[in-house]
Amino acid sequence: MQRRILPLVGALLLVLCSSNFAFAAGAGGAAAIGMGLSVIGIGVGLGLIGNAAMSGIARQPEQAGTIQTAMLIVGGLVEGAGILSLILCLVTIFVDTR
Repeated sequence: MQRRILPLVGALLLVLCSSNFAFAAGAGGAAAIGMGLSVIGIGVGLGLIGNAAMSGIARQPEQAGTIQTAMLIVGGLVEGAGILSLILCLVTIFVDTR
């Protein structure tokens, strides 16, 4: 249990320590924190998808093709949503709204 909580606590401390940067840099700093959280979310999502697929294949090896297809489709959707959020964060950083 402690091994699962320790990386999350480390990521939370990183975000909290970076919050001064976010407030000082305005929208660019907030977007940087958003990009970091997006990357963390993508990694967790893909890890959970892979975990569920591998345990499903271990339980029913004859359905491996179907499970892999579903895993790739859902993994692509997670990557697409993550890339979209990263693009929006980059637009927030580099586009001047004045």
